[in-house]
Amino acid sequence: MKKLRIGAAQGFYGDSILPAVETARHGDVQYLCFDCLAELTLAILQKDRQKDPAKGYTRDITLSMQKLLPYVQDKGIKILTNAGGMNPAGAQQEVMRIAHELGMQGLKVAVVTGDDILERLPKFRQQGISLQHMEDGRDIDSILDRIVFANAYLGVDGIVEALRQGADIVITGRTTDSAQFLAPLVYEFGWGQEDWNRLAQGILMGHLMECSGQATGGNFSGNWQAIEDFERLGFPVAEIREDGEFILTKTVGTGGLVSIDTVKEQLLYEIHDPSAYMTPDVVLNMTDVRLEDTGPNRVRVTGAQGAKRPDRLKVVMGYSDGWLGQAMAGYSWPDALGKAQAADRILRKQMERIKLQYDEIQTDYLGYNSLHGRLARVPEEELNEVYLRMVVRTQRKEEAAKLGRLFPPLALNGPPSMSGFTGMMPPRELLGMWSCLIPREVVESKVQVNVSEVE
Repeated sequence: MKKLRIGAAQGFYGDSILPAVETARHGDVQYLCFDCLAELTLAILQKDRQKDPAKGYTRDITLSMQKLLPYVQDKGIKILTNAGGMNPAGAQQEVMRIAHELGMQGLKVAVVTGDDILERLPKFRQQGISLQHMEDGRDIDSILDRIVFANAYLGVDGIVEALRQGADIVITGRTTDSAQFLAPLVYEFGWGQEDWNRLAQGILMGHLMECSGQATGGNFSGNWQAIEDFERLGFPVAEIREDGEFILTKTVGTGGLVSIDTVKEQLLYEIHDPSAYMTPDVVLNMTDVRLEDTGPNRVRVTGAQGAKRPDRLKVVMGYSDGWLGQAMAGYSWPDALGKAQAADRILRKQMERIKLQYDEIQTDYLGYNSLHGRLARVPEEELNEVYLRMVVRTQRKEEAAKLGRLFPPLALNGPPSMSGFTGMMPPRELLGMWSCLIPREVVESKVQVNVSEVE
């Protein structure tokens, strides 16, 4: 029975490239798959594109390709990535530039476009397509004139077509996190749209690999102290058969751990309904999934079931949502928390005096409640130090800037021991997020694949 070995190369924008290099060098894989995007990432890339229309893709694609393209040439490994973000065509040109610098002729770099639907929103409205919020049913009219990006989650079809056209590298914009991992299976094994159980196994494999080291001991909430060699954690590698059964493992010689418990944590990550995990390619039912320890760092995964893919695709949009102003300063023992709380009261009264107009305000005490929020318990012992962080959301940039200017005078005009002032941070534009569902055919009819060869 035909088998493939697929390696996870990245779990988020900014992830380490070193484990992917180890997998390319020693992992005996045919594919390396990147998952670079999240809703937050799209907002970051949109701000990059606003500053420079040539940008909008993940900037670490440059280093990634410098490190990995030699293995593509020497070992025939194919790379699939959604690092294109808001500008897949720009990412394609950057990869081709790097390949040219490395003297790599004949490399085929594909780009899949069509997920960006921003300019088509007015037409959708004219056609009567609802863009109401998928969770609370709000009408989009309240934010329509403030939308700055809109991207649909695509499945594997465009990636598979790029592979059929001989691509060595496939770059996409917004896809589902698991699409990069499922696409090689559909292409290599010839799975059809109604091979629901096999597709479900493939989606499950992608889900277990999409967060890189989170399935191999990273961010593990169990006995994490026993995880060895975090400094050289290996990323997941899947050995998958044509029938969909697979073994999750990692590159030999790397750190970390693949066990039933580490795999189980990733299995449940971001899963709202285990019986109906919705993707553009199949609806995954993981309630009967079985994990079996078959040896050191080897877990067999079986039992995923699939159902017909949905008729609608999810769309994520970002819209201008005001400005953030923030500042931070620390206070030391004794009574560090009390000093920080007093500073908060002083600052709020001063904000009233200068009539600072804000929509929201939040205070965090780092060292006490900045992570646990309202669930934090009042400490029984005095804390060595506490940092006061204040944040406001305003409609105007000028209002957001006022908060930081109130902090410096507290050094001499407030509670004692103020230190560690981080400065008056410049206001930052905020993007709100909007999600909706639209008919898949109106998106997929515009998906295009372009393959270019490095000369």
